[in-house]
Amino acid sequence: MKLFGFCGILSLALLATARADLTIVQNVEGAGPLHEITIKIKGDKARVEVSPQMTTIVDTKSGEVTNILRDKKTVMRIPGEKAKALAEVAKSFVKEETPNQPAPKPTGKTQTINGYETSEYVSDSPKFHATYWVATNYPDYQKILQQMDVLRQGAFQAISRGMPDYRELPGFPLRTVVKVGDQPEITSTIESVNLAPLPDSDFTPPAGYSEMKLPDIDLKMPARSSKPDHP
Repeated sequence: MKLFGFCGILSLALLATARADLTIVQNVEGAGPLHEITIKIKGDKARVEVSPQMTTIVDTKSGEVTNILRDKKTVMRIPGEKAKALAEVAKSFVKEETPNQPAPKPTGKTQTINGYETSEYVSDSPKFHATYWVATNYPDYQKILQQMDVLRQGAFQAISRGMPDYRELPGFPLRTVVKVGDQPEITSTIESVNLAPLPDSDFTPPAGYSEMKLPDIDLKMPARSSKPDHP
């Protein structure tokens, strides 16, 4: 990851900018029916709503992950140390599927998305292909991307492994198309962005929900075969 600055004053200035609250609503399609994902960010915490029944809150500072199951009115908390161990196991698989990607390069193609003119940028490798439609004139896009950097920390590290840094782009990626190996192509389109302040209650479980015991999970790293891939 790039450093925000090389001296204390610059670091503090950028940190203050990155603390703005952020709400992003995006539509995702490709691995099933079209569905909406809402991401809320406040300081070091992120809330991801992947469905009406499931919400995940991640404290990237402590590492704690909280899963809220609305249909069962239960909460399952994963302590920071255990969440980190799970992420390390996940990274052992993700690293093979999505090795570090080259920086996105412009293709010269343009497209209008949600009223903004965007330019196509592509990052390509044998196992991973990503296309970004970037709006260079999107309001406050630098502030938005700085805050989105939270999504590369804590429990999100395994997911973002190998992905190019959005801050390398000259604008805001309104649409991202990703294809990993033989998996279905996934298209994510940003529908709305809001920098309005968010209440602390958005990042705590609802009152009255019962605690679910964390299942006993084997966190041992998978054994690697010493045999060659081909006889």
